[in-house]
Amino acid sequence: MKLTMVGAGYVGLVTGTCFANTGNEVVILDVARSKIDTLRKGECPIWEPGLTEMMRSNVKAGRLSFTTDAEEAYSDADMIFICVGTPSDEEGHADLKYVFSVADDIAAYIKKHGVGETKKLVVVKSTVPVGTTLEVKERIAAVVGEDAFDVADNPEFLKEGAAIADFTKPDRVVCGVENKRAGDLLTELYEPYCRQGHPIFIMDIRSSEMVKYASNNFLATKISFINEMARLCEAYGADIARVREGMCSDSRIGNQFLHPGLGYGGSCFPKDTLACISMGKRAGTPIDLSQAVHDVNQEQRRAFFAKIERHFEPEGGLTGKKLAFWGIAFKPNTDDIREAPSITLMTLALNAGVALRAHDPVAMPNARAEMTGDISWHEDMYDALKGADALVICTDWDEFKSPDFARMRTLLGGPVIFDGRNLYQHSQMSRTGFTYYSVGRPALRADTVMTSG
Repeated sequence: MKLTMVGAGYVGLVTGTCFANTGNEVVILDVARSKIDTLRKGECPIWEPGLTEMMRSNVKAGRLSFTTDAEEAYSDADMIFICVGTPSDEEGHADLKYVFSVADDIAAYIKKHGVGETKKLVVVKSTVPVGTTLEVKERIAAVVGEDAFDVADNPEFLKEGAAIADFTKPDRVVCGVENKRAGDLLTELYEPYCRQGHPIFIMDIRSSEMVKYASNNFLATKISFINEMARLCEAYGADIARVREGMCSDSRIGNQFLHPGLGYGGSCFPKDTLACISMGKRAGTPIDLSQAVHDVNQEQRRAFFAKIERHFEPEGGLTGKKLAFWGIAFKPNTDDIREAPSITLMTLALNAGVALRAHDPVAMPNARAEMTGDISWHEDMYDALKGADALVICTDWDEFKSPDFARMRTLLGGPVIFDGRNLYQHSQMSRTGFTYYSVGRPALRADTVMTSG
């Protein structure tokens, strides 16, 4: 098939490249000329394992191209996927101006050139509030009439850091359609990825839009739940690791997304949880559980920072101290720092008069653009430790999991670790001579006395 992805961001690039890799002809359209120029050079503007290599391979094979020319992108397309951003404010209200701008461009193209041999299927892949895809339909239909095109909704379920595997071996594909033709086209398109029995769900458009929100909101709920249980464990001297073992052995519960830490971040869970809250307010249906999930997530970061503050209280507080940070990305295998817990913690530290020394394997360019203040950035993880009064771990990158603790002790000004990802075992840390704070477990003092954390 001939496909156009509108938007050369994370969703558009991954989706377009993976579609091209199964033989489709894909054009990726974006208004940002600098981004298109970068892609034409064979460089990928986002960090996603395997994406650059797959992109270059399909460009070389002539199946993938990039343009800023909408007429060129739309001319031969059987399907046009809207993959633009839908940023939200603090209340969760989605800004749909980019989605509607694309709809207007498509309407203008069809009005100018006509329907052609077959009418185009306009697919909304951006995460949008329920009802938006039908608003796109109304917007285009107001210009060219309802018979000139079809619409569908096709939410994405890509995990950053594992997006290619998620796309090529999906748990499920969800498509919201209004007619059989649209459902058949999408089924044909996705069939190569679902030959191992993964289902393709064809449903109504509003339900399709809601699937994305419901899925992400539920996963966010699991994260906030385990973090709330971790705080109870700390208060009563229990160990969340043992609690989790006993709890997750129940087949009804399972173990995914039940890892205590600093809370969720990134581009999906925070935005989609707030969107559910916002949709509930607009409908006059309070979404109290989602609000609690969001509140617990934000409090988890503040509670962790409070541990740092309490540790340094006997030394006169944090002012003038120096903290090393390992990990800035909201999760490993991505350079995404949107809503990252590290940014919250680093900002709180800077506001408290702390100097920061930071390292992340791939996210530092994004962090430099986001943050200002007394921060030094270090390409080497150990270099970031030099002279710091403590280490704060915010991202569970593999290279942080088995470090040289003896070397760390010689570099740090104080043998103190605040581990927001529970990377290390207490038995391990008791041999290293560190004061060690983690999440949902008793603190371990340098003298090996176990106390409440």
